[in-house]
Amino acid sequence: MLIDLQRAIDHPSWGVRNNPHAEQQIGRMLVHWRNRGWPVWHVRHDSTNPESHYRPGQPGHDFKPEVEPVAGEPVIPKQTNSAFIGTNLEDRLRVGGYDTLIVAGVITNNSVEATVRMAGNLGFHTYLVADGCFTFARNDWNGTPRSAEDVHAMSLANLDSEYCTVTTTDALLGAYS
Repeated sequence: MLIDLQRAIDHPSWGVRNNPHAEQQIGRMLVHWRNRGWPVWHVRHDSTNPESHYRPGQPGHDFKPEVEPVAGEPVIPKQTNSAFIGTNLEDRLRVGGYDTLIVAGVITNNSVEATVRMAGNLGFHTYLVADGCFTFARNDWNGTPRSAEDVHAMSLANLDSEYCTVTTTDALLGAYS
């Protein structure tokens, strides 16, 4: 499941990101999955905020070219941070008999974290690909600046073991060869 990999995430207003090669890692996974005919699900953020680059009709709403869906791959539109809220994702997964999810995308500490938490709470066996996600630098609650890598690492730590298993592209591809 690929989350919010749209052109909007490249807008300079987001600031400094970590994992500059995340799209390349996701591309490796996509090739692997597609070559085996395994399902790939794309989650697309359809912002209702008139100022958002993720709003339908804006160039940023389009998927990034290196991870665009191909014919037959489901696209789940969402308007909140979790791909399960206000969508038919859970029903579609259950009807399809899917109990394991592998997640990559953006933003690690926002839509990725919200979706992974919900997936874990719903009983899905969930794997989060650490080098297939990225986030941005931000200040913490106390106003202390935190690097994108720090924000990313803390989000992964919050999720690992309780909601998912954090893994890497290499480990994942090795396990699913």
